[in-house]
Amino acid sequence: MLVTYDSLEAEMIKDLLESGGIRAEIRSAKVTPYPVNVGKMGEVKVLVKEEDRDAAEEMLQDRRDAPGDMDRDDGIQPE
Repeated sequence: MLVTYDSLEAEMIKDLLESGGIRAEIRSAKVTPYPVNVGKMGEVKVLVKEEDRDAAEEMLQDRRDAPGDMDRDDGIQPE
């Protein structure tokens, strides 16, 4: 599980993982139309299966190391 507070970032990470063949799911406790962004209510989680964790971490690390990298330093935790 990777935690972010930005829905767009979560969607981009999900798309990146799925482009590499890793199935990902987004979960959030945010309640629309209220843009709550405080503590656990603001979390957006990108989930992967436990067996895909290492591949997902490697894919995201490769992306972080690339020019114009993602500024996240979170690890992926199994769901």
